[in-house]
Amino acid sequence: MEQSVQITDRKAALRAAAKRRRAEAAAASPKAGAALVARVLDSVPPPAGAAVSCYWPMGSEIDTRPLMTALHERGHTVGLPVMERRGAPLLFRAWTPGIALEPGGFGTEIPGADAAEVVPDYLLVPLLAFDRAGYRLGYGGGFYDRTLSKLRASGTRQAVGVAFGGQELPAVPREATDERLDWIVTEAEAIPMAPPTSPPKPPATG
Repeated sequence: MEQSVQITDRKAALRAAAKRRRAEAAAASPKAGAALVARVLDSVPPPAGAAVSCYWPMGSEIDTRPLMTALHERGHTVGLPVMERRGAPLLFRAWTPGIALEPGGFGTEIPGADAAEVVPDYLLVPLLAFDRAGYRLGYGGGFYDRTLSKLRASGTRQAVGVAFGGQELPAVPREATDERLDWIVTEAEAIPMAPPTSPPKPPATG
């Protein structure tokens, strides 16, 4: 098996190219945020009453703001991620249209400390690149992997990666700590991830 340090180095090398590919995809698809609303709500909508986490887009990330508004209008509680400290899972604070946001570090925008905490059942996850096995290339902090691991340990959670179609790779390098996504949704399609297959069991003897 490839050593973890080698995988980490490969991921780091891919990030710069992935950011360029994402910027090109964003420039080519200025209406992708509106298309994303239809793709998510038609193909993989959150269950009724589910708390949903999203993210405030930064840089060339696909614009999730129209989707956040649509989810709020459907009665979902929507939360935005907050990074408390390095090495910790994310927490989420409630967002509503028109709420004042403040800088959250690394170019993010977050609700203030007076906003209610949200524990999401359904997570819309940002990424730099993805593959059809359900793995994502993130920014390198491990925040979403830790968060998904923690939330999934206490119950079923649905994780949906959202991206431009141009962010797809044949395969994303992955480590044992990388959490798998359940769906990938782009401006063009919604891609369900098949359950991972287990290795065949050896035939019974005796």
